[in-house]
Amino acid sequence: MLEYLRNVSEKPFAKFLIALLAFSFIGWGVAEWVLSGGARDNSLVRVGKAKISVQQFSNEKSRELASMSRDEQRAVYADENATMAFSNKILSNLITQAMVRNRAHDLGFVVSDHRIAREIREYPDFQQDGQFSTILFDYVLSQSGYSEADFANFLRDQITRGMTLGALGAPLPVPQFVVDASYNARYATRDIEYATVRMSDFKATTPSDDQLREFYVQNPQTVPETRSVSYVLVPADMTKPDAYDAAYATALKVEDDIIAGEAFDSTATKHNAKYVAIKPFTRMSELNDKIMDDTMITKVFSMEEGADSELMETKDGFVIVHIDKVVPAHTAEFDSVKNGLIAAWQNDARTKQAYVRANEILVDLNKDGNLANKTAKSVSRTSGAPASVLAAAFNNPISTNIIVPDQDAFYVLSVKGEKTPNVDATKSQELRKELTNAASRQIQDDYNAFLMRTYPAKINQKTYDRFLAK
Repeated sequence: MLEYLRNVSEKPFAKFLIALLAFSFIGWGVAEWVLSGGARDNSLVRVGKAKISVQQFSNEKSRELASMSRDEQRAVYADENATMAFSNKILSNLITQAMVRNRAHDLGFVVSDHRIAREIREYPDFQQDGQFSTILFDYVLSQSGYSEADFANFLRDQITRGMTLGALGAPLPVPQFVVDASYNARYATRDIEYATVRMSDFKATTPSDDQLREFYVQNPQTVPETRSVSYVLVPADMTKPDAYDAAYATALKVEDDIIAGEAFDSTATKHNAKYVAIKPFTRMSELNDKIMDDTMITKVFSMEEGADSELMETKDGFVIVHIDKVVPAHTAEFDSVKNGLIAAWQNDARTKQAYVRANEILVDLNKDGNLANKTAKSVSRTSGAPASVLAAAFNNPISTNIIVPDQDAFYVLSVKGEKTPNVDATKSQELRKELTNAASRQIQDDYNAFLMRTYPAKINQKTYDRFLAK
C-alpha cells in the first residue's frame, strides 16, 4: 500500500487519500483530547497547588528500595499488605514535603541556585582532601539514584523545610509554677480510710425458673453471627516462578468449572486440588487453618450466603471460597442458656446484698464519722490501696465519703487529707523535660493540622487505582 502511494503520489487521487489518512489520525487525537476534557491529569496527588507525579513517586520508591537490604526488599514484596504499606509510606512522605514546599512559597522563602551550589560544594560526602570532588559527586549520585537536578531539589526541600519548620524544634519554656503544680499533683499523697465489703461474703439461694426468666429479660444473651464456608486450594510454592505459573493455570480451570456450576468438592477432585469445609465459626474465632487468617475471615464476613469469592492469591497457593451458610446474630432462647444463668443470677444477688451493706456503712459514716472495720493509709496515685480506691481518692475533694465499686467488692472510702511532697531536684528536672517535650509535640501536632487544612491532599483516584491499588 505504501509502495503504491509512493509510486503514484503525484496523482490527484493519491494526494486525496493521503490527506484523508492524515486527517483521520489528527481527528483521532483531537477527539480523545475533547472527550477526556482537555489535557489529561496524570498526577498522583494534588497538595494545595502542587502536584505529585507518578514519576516522582516511582523515583522516590526506587531510591528507598535501593537503601534497603535484600531481605528487607523481599519482606516488602512477599506480602501484599506490606507492599501497600510501603507504598503509602512513600506517598505520605511526598505529601508532607509538598505541604512544606507550599507553606515556604506562601511565606516568601526562596533558596537561590547560588546557595544550592554552595551547599553541594560543602556537602561532606563530596569532599576529598578538603576539596569538592566532581568524581565523588558523580559517583555518590549514581549510587543513590539521584540526578543532579533531583539532588538539587532534595537540598532545596531540606533547606526550605528547616526555614519553615525549624522554629518548631526550639524548646518551649515551661513556667516554674506549672512544674510545681505538676510535681505536687504527681507526687502528693493522701490520707484515706476505707472499709471493704466483699461480695463473696454473702450467700445466694438457688433461683426459681420465674426468677431466672425475669433476670434474663434484663440481661439477654446474644449469639454472635456464624458462618460455614468451604474452599478449594490449588497449592503451590509461590516463591518459584514455574510452580506459580503451573498452579495459576490450574486455578483458572478450577475457576471456570465453578463458574459453570460444578460443586467445589468435585471440582477439587477433578483438578487434584484441596477441598476444605469449615464448620460454623464467628468473626472472633481462632481457626486452625492457614488459609483462614484474619484478613480472609474479614473478607468472608463481608460476603453473602451462597456467594463465591474471586480467585485469590495466598502464600500457600490460589484459593476460591464459598459461603455455605450464614446464621445472623440473634438472642438466645431462654431454655438453651438457663443452666448458665444460675451462676450469673447468684452473683447478681450477692452484689446487691454487698451494696446494701456498703450503703449502711456509708450512712453510719456520714452520721457519726465512724467507719467500721476500716483500713487507714497514706497513699500515692499508684500505690497503697486497690486501683479503684486510689483513683477515687485523688479524683474527689478532701472530706469526701463515697462508695467505690470494684469487680469483686465495694469500698466505703473517706478522703481525710493531703500531704505536699518534698521536692526532689532530679525528679523535678525530669518532669520539666517531660512537660517541655509534651508542649513541643502539641505545637507540632497543631501546626501539622494547620498544614493539612491549608493544603489538603486530593488523590487522583484513577491514577492511584492504576498504579497503587491492590
